[in-house]
Amino acid sequence: MATAPQTMVARLIERIFPKTPDFYQLLYLQCKQVELTVDNLALFMNTGEEHAGKMLKKDEHEADRIRVQNLNQLNQAFSTPMDREDIYRAIAALDNIVTYSKSTYHEMKVLGVKADDSSRGMVIDLQAGVKALVEGFRLLPINQEEAVTFSAKARHAERLIEKKYRKALGLLFQGDDYLNMFKHRELYRHLSNAADRVHATANVLQDIIVKLN
Repeated sequence: MATAPQTMVARLIERIFPKTPDFYQLLYLQCKQVELTVDNLALFMNTGEEHAGKMLKKDEHEADRIRVQNLNQLNQAFSTPMDREDIYRAIAALDNIVTYSKSTYHEMKVLGVKADDSSRGMVIDLQAGVKALVEGFRLLPINQEEAVTFSAKARHAERLIEKKYRKALGLLFQGDDYLNMFKHRELYRHLSNAADRVHATANVLQDIIVKLN
């Protein structure tokens, strides 16, 4: 007979103090989705395969679903294991990496631009930066000291992309093929913007670690 009252009490307590979502896992899974998107962008840039382009579009919808889900969980959470604002910043920055990856693909299709050595080099570093974020967020709840090293690796990848970006612009703006210059500049710019968001996400990861210690 004691089971029913205990169940009612448990339900009441859960309603007043709902269970905190596992935000460590939610951010890690969002990182994994970003990794998938960037890998598909790299595949498209390296091969031009339409299958990769279709996967990018599918990735965008899934990334959108995960972003909305995470924001809803954040808005409804009674408490969070880390700073609420940092969780929001991480969700937004990760989503922006997807947005710029998608924009890169769309610009290539609309402008009829094919990847060159510069853009392929940039997307390789973008992959490395995102993979570092995946490892950083995976390690965040279990080994924060190691997670810091991956935050640094993600920022390093962004710096490499910026160097390639500036070098690519220097090579691009030679001669008088202005239409080609404009098209490739747009491609480079989107990859540079994606790199900026990798850097921003790495900074959030670093901030979370500092506040947890």
